Amino acid sequence: MDKITIENLSIQYSDGTESLKNINLSIQANTITVLFGPAGGGKSTLLRVLNRLNDLADVVQMTGRVLLDGKNILERDVNLTALRRRVGMVFARPVVLPMSIRKNLTYALELSGEKRKEILADAVEDSLLQAALWDEVKDRLDEPAVALSGGQQQRLCLARSLALKPEVILLDEPTSGLDPISTGKVESSLQELKQKYTIVLVPHSIQQAARTADFAAFFLQGDLIEFGEGKSLFVNPKDKRTEDYIEGRFG
Repeated sequence: MDKITIENLSIQYSDGTESLKNINLSIQANTITVLFGPAGGGKSTLLRVLNRLNDLADVVQMTGRVLLDGKNILERDVNLTALRRRVGMVFARPVVLPMSIRKNLTYALELSGEKRKEILADAVEDSLLQAALWDEVKDRLDEPAVALSGGQQQRLCLARSLALKPEVILLDEPTSGLDPISTGKVESSLQELKQKYTIVLVPHSIQQAARTADFAAFFLQGDLIEFGEGKSLFVNPKDKRTEDYIEGRFG
């Protein structure tokens, strides 16, 4: 079943560049869909469209529709706070809040009005377990989050998103600055998380794309060149441009 359907989506920035050109793409629920390709292809732009973070950019024209469970999220009457709670985002560079590990996870819930201590405590434990971080920090929850390692901070940002119980998780190169062990932990977490969530990932390497993708979409200069199941697309791409990129001939 499709969780997100993108129809004829085009985006142009104020400097005249066209970041996305008539994109049509369906993202299935409870899968990892990978968006890959050279820099400047439109991957991160598309990711930000999915929870309207592109509203903060210099977009002069956007046409098409993005349906989340059948509702167009690009309509003006969409509640952006509610949308971003349903569609969480984790960026390449972890940005933890200047407070404790525990408070990083409960802050947004408390802002939304949740005061019950047992609910907040459950959210902390559940989100850290899902992000494969609980065992490492369960005895340090009141320590500053900035004291964590880079890999731990990245998983804390993932846990912070999960604490709000989203339906979709967007990840923009979430392991680009991590060591191989931390990267492996994040990738392993994603395979577990897709049982509950729909995941859209911009990977930091073609190898990560091939390891993680249930479905993969190859973007080149704003065009969606090819889309298919990961296990077949990376082994036997249909488009010569996809093959050339996968084999390292450009990019």
